[in-house]
Amino acid sequence: MTAAAPHWDVFCRVVDNYGDAGFCWRLARLLVHAQRLDVTLWIDHVDALARIVDDVDPAVAGQRVDGVHVRRFDDAAVDARPGVAVIEAFGCGLPARFLDAMERERPVWVNLEYLSAEAWVDGVHGLPSPQPQRPLTRWFYFPGFTHATGGLLHERGLAALRDACVDEPGTGALDVSLFCYANRGLPALLETWAQGGETLRLQVAEGVATGDFAHWLGRPLPPAPSRVARGALQVSVLALVTQPAYDHRLWRCDLNIVRGEDSFVRAQWARKPMVWHAYRQAERAHRTKIDAFLARYLEDSSANDAASLRAFWHAFDDEDGDGLALAWPSLRAALASLDAHAAHWADRLQALPELSSALVSFVEMRHN
Repeated sequence: MTAAAPHWDVFCRVVDNYGDAGFCWRLARLLVHAQRLDVTLWIDHVDALARIVDDVDPAVAGQRVDGVHVRRFDDAAVDARPGVAVIEAFGCGLPARFLDAMERERPVWVNLEYLSAEAWVDGVHGLPSPQPQRPLTRWFYFPGFTHATGGLLHERGLAALRDACVDEPGTGALDVSLFCYANRGLPALLETWAQGGETLRLQVAEGVATGDFAHWLGRPLPPAPSRVARGALQVSVLALVTQPAYDHRLWRCDLNIVRGEDSFVRAQWARKPMVWHAYRQAERAHRTKIDAFLARYLEDSSANDAASLRAFWHAFDDEDGDGLALAWPSLRAALASLDAHAAHWADRLQALPELSSALVSFVEMRHN
């Protein structure tokens, strides 16, 4: 008789709409399919997950989708026996009743933190945090861009799928994908593209920066699927899609503007130039994260390419329309060399630990 797979619990509270849900779903799915575990994903907003994962029913509190047990939770309603490991995504907090059960079962409790390229991450990854109110230890676990961290999530065979996709014929225009937060600088950038000398095909997810598009166009964008053209700019309004379909979109575009942790990582695996619209934090803490990543990402690039990309990222983060209009020609001229740089960067990432596998090894070493 085959032994039952070890059970893990992953907890997710949706803060950034699809970024938190997308990351936790990808982790849970990899733990099931690549690591052969039995996994329950506890998520407070199943509806957010349903927008990006096929077969998830937002009206059902407990269901099994693609091998993952998906259960809705609120703090008062979780009544279950913890598994071997409890993954608390992004310090989301665990229900008190579940913590009570953890005192009895003593699982390995991991606080899986947000991704950051900041140097201090290497020194705190994997450190224990004994809890003063309970006889439990909470371990800090950081994804990251060095061998001193937990690495990044990715599926086996991802590079081959991507290579097969990019071998398909292109459009002959400059293709850009846009998945960002509201940004006051966006209308000026859209107008710069509209007045440019080449056809630019912009693929935008429905509901993204709706007010900014309405300000530029003079009316709201029509619902997906639809197209709007002004000058050299052709805007395709697309429905939110599943994670594999979004990967395909990133692979086929010449530049990807993304937000949230999951899209940020997938844009890097796409091996294409990218711009990350970081989630805004108090006292501009997010800008520190942007600059820490750019320092690592651009360390092997030419000075001109680094300056071009950094200027555009900063203007996008500043919501500076004039700055975006000024930075675009330089970035456009650098896209070909930045494309080669993005491929080199992805090769470096491939040598890092794969996050789900590294996490399993971490738990196994600490499980009694």
